Amino acid sequence: MSGRVQGVGFRPFVHRAATRLGLDGWVLNAGGHVELTVAGAPGAVERMVTLVREDAPPLAEVRRVETAPPRAPLPEAGSGFSVRASTGAAGFRDVPPDAATCEACLGELFDPGDRRYRYPFVNCADCGPRSTVIEDLPYDRERTTMRHFPLCAPCAAQYADPQDRRFHAEPVACPACGPRLSWEGLTGEAALRAAVAAVLGGGVVAVKGLGGYQLVCDATNAAAVALLRERKRRPAKPFAVMVRDVAAVRRLARLPRAAHRALTSPARPVVLLAARGRTEVVAAVRPGTDRVGLFLPTTGLHHLLAHDAGRPLVVTSGNLSGEPIAIDDVTARSRLGAVADGFLTHDRPIRARYDDSVVRPAGRTVLTVRRARGLAPAPLPLPVAAAVPLVAAGAQLKHAFALAEGERAVLGPHTGDLSDAGTLEAFEASYAGLVRLTGIAPRAVAHDLHPDYLSTQWARALPVGRRIAVQHHHAHVAACAAEHGLRGRFLGVAYDGLGLGDDGTLWGGEILLADLVRYRRVGRFGAAPLPGGAAAVRRPARMALGYLYGAEELGTPPPSAAMVRSFTERLDAREAAVVRAMVARGVNCPRASSAGRLFDAAASLLGLGDDVSYEGQAAVALEAAAGGTRAEALPWRLAEAGGLWVYDPVPTLTALLEGAAAGERAGRLAAAFHTTVAEVTAALVERAVREGAPRTVCLAGGCFQNARLLGEVRALLRAQGLRVLVGRAVPVNDGGIGYGQAAVAAARIAGGGE
Repeated sequence: MSGRVQGVGFRPFVHRAATRLGLDGWVLNAGGHVELTVAGAPGAVERMVTLVREDAPPLAEVRRVETAPPRAPLPEAGSGFSVRASTGAAGFRDVPPDAATCEACLGELFDPGDRRYRYPFVNCADCGPRSTVIEDLPYDRERTTMRHFPLCAPCAAQYADPQDRRFHAEPVACPACGPRLSWEGLTGEAALRAAVAAVLGGGVVAVKGLGGYQLVCDATNAAAVALLRERKRRPAKPFAVMVRDVAAVRRLARLPRAAHRALTSPARPVVLLAARGRTEVVAAVRPGTDRVGLFLPTTGLHHLLAHDAGRPLVVTSGNLSGEPIAIDDVTARSRLGAVADGFLTHDRPIRARYDDSVVRPAGRTVLTVRRARGLAPAPLPLPVAAAVPLVAAGAQLKHAFALAEGERAVLGPHTGDLSDAGTLEAFEASYAGLVRLTGIAPRAVAHDLHPDYLSTQWARALPVGRRIAVQHHHAHVAACAAEHGLRGRFLGVAYDGLGLGDDGTLWGGEILLADLVRYRRVGRFGAAPLPGGAAAVRRPARMALGYLYGAEELGTPPPSAAMVRSFTERLDAREAAVVRAMVARGVNCPRASSAGRLFDAAASLLGLGDDVSYEGQAAVALEAAAGGTRAEALPWRLAEAGGLWVYDPVPTLTALLEGAAAGERAGRLAAAFHTTVAEVTAALVERAVREGAPRTVCLAGGCFQNARLLGEVRALLRAQGLRVLVGRAVPVNDGGIGYGQAAVAAARIAGGGE
């Protein structure tokens, strides 16, 4: 059996089923799969095959069952069934993600009569740490960080009992033999009490979680949240909030059915939900947005923290902004010593760094915003098999690399933004770890076109035989197409911040006619200068000035001087003059056809954000301002330029200026702007289809994390009778670029193009 069959209770399941059916034989882990040898009545053997295909444990995912005559003599009749020692057979090895505490373990955690009562590391074959503790495969205790904790007699008995749910549960432990909490000289229950007291007293506590340290404070205490923001250097980006149960989630936010399934799944991601009006969670937790990121406890320790605190808790990554999450105790104390008032830690090492996964409801499904703990590194299918093992280096922002071999790709965990040596080292460590675990030894590397990306520089230095450059937006739409199994042509809509185009300019509002091998640009957004380059990304007011002073000339006159003054009069006069001069002279003003930057400019024109502290902040504010308001589209037009249909944003921006100057409500104008972009997209797609493009459309790029934009675009395209696809398991933002690069590289190699 191959698939996700190790670390998910598969061997215990097989043992119980074979014993029940009266079969003789054995089961063992072999490399990345499970081998089962059975002898018995033909009907019982056939039933066994059916069971492993259709009735596997909850965390398992059986992708292939192969049957063949045994290579060794058949088991003797009446010899019974056993679990044999693992072997190191070669082949693709599926690394199981961590799984949240199951209901059975949770019952024990809060049962005063159970020997694991209030034990923070309770787990069984159906739940607990996996990818964060595995050092090598096959998956056995001696190849995990639990090898440091010899089993006590009661745990050893459970581990060896085929009828116990802890049979071959590799991380099994109890207070007598397992990991132990510590807090500034205290251990066990005393440590936990001290940490909870610190949180309830308004402090910030560093907690050693599954995939790294986390910073915890009281989400109902404005002073505590402000203190965390100041110390962590995170002035505005929303924090995730952990609550005890689903009832608490419903008190804080609206919970659609699809979001409920994600929230309560074994992955336990952070789910971005529409917040209710007045709640005990302070507004400073989620400034500038109408969404709140909520999640349920993932481990016994988190359950105890939520229970004992008795209120919602901010739980965010244990790092300073821009740095990788701390996973070892020494680094944590060094980097977080000035942030945390105390450290609730333990003595089980973390083998791999995993941040929290994040998802967002979108209609009847959910989109993955960040693929990390609980989701990664589960493999994803490739529609065109990778003929040689390869690695895709990913992008610069929201970085995640991918490994691929055969029909599967493994999207590595979210690294963050590759901005410095620290995050690059975290990427390299994660890469080395997954290469070792999966057994994929790359002989080719795919990378972005941008030469300044650290991921591109890393790829160019990698000692492999083939290097495949993949354009950023082709990778975006290819990721969506590959997730949905497309092999032929499709129409791709890629809306994001910035990516280097094949013409040397910056792209970001693109309509592409594509397949997995190649693409052709058939439509785009009108370009505008980015005054100061990266400075325009950090300051949307500069981006707005770039459009006002230097938008691409597509036949519409620019706004009047009086209209421009209505905006610039609230800015620093010197800055406006400097930007105007830069644009006029073309000094440090790269031009970009970016949908993301257009959203930034619109937000600034409406007074919703002239400066940002994190990427996408202005667009988040624009979406929040629009809320559920319905509004007619603003003026817009398409023009022909260079053989492409191009959206001219000048009429739209002029209308925003006029509306703001007339005192119109920012929320209505924000809603109208979203409607405008949706109508523009539908028009660009309609023209491409009329000219022969396929009727399947793949939506990708960070702008489609905007639920309102996605919903309106999807509705308009479906009204045209088009098939509309968007990534679900693969992030639509740059976190999915690595998977898209892998899909393109595999297709090019298979087609002889690389």
